[in-house]
Amino acid sequence: MLNSSHHGPNALIQPYDDYGSGVTAPYFFDKEYPYASTNGYMQEQQMKANQSRKSSSMPHWHARYVASLARQQPAVQQKRLSQDDPTGHVKTKLLEAANGHDDRLNNNGGISSSDSSDDEENGTATWHVLDMGGQRLKHLAPPLFRYTFLTALFINHNQLTYLPSEIRHLSLLEILDASGNLLTSLPPEIGILVALKELLLFDNRLTALPAEIGMLFQLDVLGIEGNPLVDDLHILASKGTHGLIENYRENLPVGTAPPPRQWINLVETSGEDQDAFVVLCYNTLCPMYVNHGKYGYAPSWSIEWDYRKDLLLSEIQDLEADVVCLQEVATIHYETVFQPFMKTNGNYEGLFYPKSRSKTMDEDQRQLVDGCAIFYKASRYKRINHMFVEFTQKALERPDFKESKDTYNRLMLKDNIAIFVLLEDMHTKKRLVVTNVHVHWNEAFSDVKLVQIGIMMDELLHFIQRSGHVALPIVMCGDYNARPGTGIHQFLLQGALNAGHPEFLGHVYGRYTSEGIRHNFKLKSSYGHIGELDYTNYTIGFKGVLDYIFYSSNLLEPLAVLGPLDRDYMATQVSLPTPHFPSDHIPLVTEFRFTD
Repeated sequence: MLNSSHHGPNALIQPYDDYGSGVTAPYFFDKEYPYASTNGYMQEQQMKANQSRKSSSMPHWHARYVASLARQQPAVQQKRLSQDDPTGHVKTKLLEAANGHDDRLNNNGGISSSDSSDDEENGTATWHVLDMGGQRLKHLAPPLFRYTFLTALFINHNQLTYLPSEIRHLSLLEILDASGNLLTSLPPEIGILVALKELLLFDNRLTALPAEIGMLFQLDVLGIEGNPLVDDLHILASKGTHGLIENYRENLPVGTAPPPRQWINLVETSGEDQDAFVVLCYNTLCPMYVNHGKYGYAPSWSIEWDYRKDLLLSEIQDLEADVVCLQEVATIHYETVFQPFMKTNGNYEGLFYPKSRSKTMDEDQRQLVDGCAIFYKASRYKRINHMFVEFTQKALERPDFKESKDTYNRLMLKDNIAIFVLLEDMHTKKRLVVTNVHVHWNEAFSDVKLVQIGIMMDELLHFIQRSGHVALPIVMCGDYNARPGTGIHQFLLQGALNAGHPEFLGHVYGRYTSEGIRHNFKLKSSYGHIGELDYTNYTIGFKGVLDYIFYSSNLLEPLAVLGPLDRDYMATQVSLPTPHFPSDHIPLVTEFRFTD
C-alpha cells in the first residue's frame, strides 16, 4: 500500500514505486500553483483520498465498519460518520446499512446464504451495498453484474487492472469505489452509470479518463488523486468535479451515426397498392420540457432547440409519410417551423390545437404551450371534417361528471387534448379518420388518464356519426402514456373496462365508474404484430412503450412497421435524445391498406 508519508498537503498525484508500476516520477504542483493547499476542491480530494487509504488497512473495511456502527446508538453512529465522511454520500449508505436497511451485508463483506440471484430476478433484494475491498482480486466475476439492484459497490484496494464493460449493467450505482487498484484505463461504459454521485479512483495508474465520463452529470465527487492525470487535476482544482465533468461533457465526440432503422414486413405484397398509405406518430419533445435535470448527460448544444429542430425536420422528411401526427409541438413552433416546412417539403396541410391552458395565458406565454398536430399530403387528401377535443370541456358538458367533486379536484387539473380529422383520398374516394392524442403522463392520476381516453372514444363515435357514417376506418396515433397491459391499453384493445378497475383509484366519474367504459371499434396496435417494440420512450428513469398506432382491424391491414433503433448503438446510450436522435421518443411508422 501507499506509504502515508507520500501524501503531503501539496501532493496531488503520488509516486507509484510502492506498486512497482514503472511510474516513478512524483507529480507535485509547484509553488506558483495555489490550489493544492488552499482550494476547497482539492481539500475534498485529499480528505476523500485519506479516507480511502484508511480503508486499505483490512479486507471488507466498509462492511466491518457497518457492523461496528450497528452495535452503537444512532446518535453515536451519526457522530462517527460525520467525523469520517462529513460531506459524502458514503455516510448515508453506511448508515442505512447499519440501521438494517441493508441487513444482509455481513461483516465479511459477502452475501448471505440465501439465493441472491433469485432475489435479484424477483426484484426483492433486501441489500444494496456490497463490499469486496481488500481481497487481492485480480478480476471481477461476471455474476457480479447480475446484481443490478446495487447502489454502492466497494472494490477498493484489490489488484484489478481493468473494469469490465459489463459494469454498465449496474445502472443504479450511486457509489463506486475502485481506489487502490492497478487500473490504467476505464471502460467507456462508465458513462452509462449516470446515477453515480461518488466515483473514487484514488491511487491507480490512470493516464486518461474516457470522454464518456462527461455523461455523469449527477457526480458530486470524482476522486482521482494518486493518478498521473495532471491536466484533469488542474481543472478539478480550479472548477471542482462538476466543472471537470462539464468540460468532458461539452467536448463529447458525436460518434458514428447508427445504421438506419429497417422496415419489418408484416404481409407479403406484390407491387404497389394504390390504397396503401403511411402514417407517422412522433412525440417531438417540446423545448419547455428540456432541462439539465432530465437530460444533463448530453452536451448542451445537442439538446438545444435549434439543433434538435433540424434533426426532427430531416427525420420527418426522410420518412415520407402520407399522414404525420406529432405531439409536444409548441404553438410558436407549429406556426414558424413545422407548418411552413411541411408545406414546402411535401405539400402538407395541417391542423394544430394546444393544451387548454393556452386560453388563460397572454400571447407570449400562449406561444410556448404545446399541443398536437396532424399533417396530411394535400396532393392526395382533402379534409372533409375535423374536431378538437378538450377533455376538461367535454367533462363539464356531462351532467353525471358535474356531480362529482373528483371532476373538479382531479380531472379539471389536467388539460390534455385530442384532434380528429376525416380525410378523403381524392384518387380512390376512400375515407379515413385519423386521431392524435397526448394523454396525461402521471400514474398517480391513472383515473384521469382513463377518463380522458374514455371521453375521446365517446367523442370519436359522435364525430363519425355527425359525419354521416355508421363506420369508418380509423387510425389512432398518440403518446398514450400507457404501458402494455395497463388500463388504457386494455380498454382500447378489448373494447371495455370494468367500473371497478383499480386504475380508477376509487374516484367517481359518473357512468364511467358506475357502469364502466366501452367502445365498439375493433382496434389493434400495428406494432402489436411484432409484440410491440422494446421501447418508444427511452430516458434515464423509464425505458418502455408509451406510444401506439391503433387501427380498425376489420377495415385496415398493416403491411409493414418501421423497426427499432440499432441495438448496438443504444447499448452505449443512457437516454434519448442524443446527437443523432432529437427526441426522447422514437417515431412510429406504419404502412396500411384498406381491406375492402
